[in-house]
Amino acid sequence: MSGHRSHRHRPVVLGLALLLLATGCSGSGDAERAEPPASPAAASSVAASAPPASPFWVDPHSDAARQVAQWEAQGRNSDAQVLRRISERPMALWGPGDDPGPEIRRAVTASKAAGKTVVLTAYNIPFRDCGQHSAGGAPDAAAYRRWIGAFADNIGDARAIVILEPDAVPHIIDGCTQADHHGERYRLLSEAVDRLKRQPNTRVYIDAGNPAWIPNASDLAEPLFRAGLERADGFSLNVSNFQPDSAGRAYGAKLSKATGGKHFVIDTSRNGDGPLPGDRGQTWCNPPGRALGAPPTDRTGDALVDAYLWIKRPGESDGQCRGGPSAGTWWPDYALGLARRARD
Repeated sequence: MSGHRSHRHRPVVLGLALLLLATGCSGSGDAERAEPPASPAAASSVAASAPPASPFWVDPHSDAARQVAQWEAQGRNSDAQVLRRISERPMALWGPGDDPGPEIRRAVTASKAAGKTVVLTAYNIPFRDCGQHSAGGAPDAAAYRRWIGAFADNIGDARAIVILEPDAVPHIIDGCTQADHHGERYRLLSEAVDRLKRQPNTRVYIDAGNPAWIPNASDLAEPLFRAGLERADGFSLNVSNFQPDSAGRAYGAKLSKATGGKHFVIDTSRNGDGPLPGDRGQTWCNPPGRALGAPPTDRTGDALVDAYLWIKRPGESDGQCRGGPSAGTWWPDYALGLARRARD
C-alpha cells in the first residue's frame, strides 16, 4: 500500500503528491511534533548549502514553496530557511485523477522555459491501492485510457520522465489486487507505456515496488514485461518508501539482470535515515524520525541508475496514521522534521 495522494476527494492542490508493504496502518499513535526553531547558526548553515545543480524542474508553486512564503510572512524565518531544502529541489508532479491536463500544461510550460526536464507520476489505475489509504483511480478501463491519453497529450514534446503507476505491478504479485483484475491491469499498463512513448522526449519507468516488498527481485521480471517493460525505459524503485540507496541499487541490479539489463530510477525523497526499525506493517506510514535523502540528480555514479528522484513529495502525508492527515495532504510539521534531519 502507499502513502499516495488520493485523487477521489479533491481537485489537485499545487504541490501534489504513494507504498508500501500491503498492510494496514494504525490510526493511533502520536503525530510527529514540530521541533523547536532552529538556532541562527543552524539557519546560516542551511543558507550556505545551496541546492546542487539539477537537470529537473523545480515547481515554484509547490506546497513547500507556499509554506516558506507563509512562514516568512509570519516571521518564522529560521523554519522557512530549513524548509527550503524541500521547496528549492525538484519533485514529481502527480497528475490529478479528474483532469491531468491543466496541471501538466502548467508544469510543462514552465519546465520548457527553464530548459529543464519535468518529472511526472501517473497514478490513476482502476482499483488503485486495493482500497487502502490511497484507494481510488479511474472508474473503469475506458476512463483510464482517456485519462492517460490526456496525460500524454499535454506533455507534448517537452523533456519528461514519467513514473508509471506506483504499486500497480507489485500489488498483482502480492495478491492485494484481485485476480480478476490482473489481465486488465496488465493491458492498461502496457497500453500506457505505448501511449506515453509516442511523445518524442518522454522516458517511462514502470514502478517495481521497493526492496522490502517483493523479496525475490526476479519475481518481478515477467510481470513487468507483461506491463510493457520491453518498450519502457526501465523501472522505478522505493517510491514513497524509506529503503536506503544501497539497498535500492543492489535490488535494482538483480532486477536489471533478470530483465536483460533494464535501467532504473530510485526515489530518495525520504530515505536519508533509512526505514523505521520494527514491525514491517508500521514502518511505511508517516514514520517518525526520518530524513530527506540524496537530492535529485542524474549523476548517480551507477551505470544502471538513471537518476535519483524525489517521487514522493516530502511533507505530504502517507495516510491517516500516527496523527497524519489523509494521504497526499501537506503536513508542515512532518516536512520540517524531514528537512531538519537532512544531511545535504
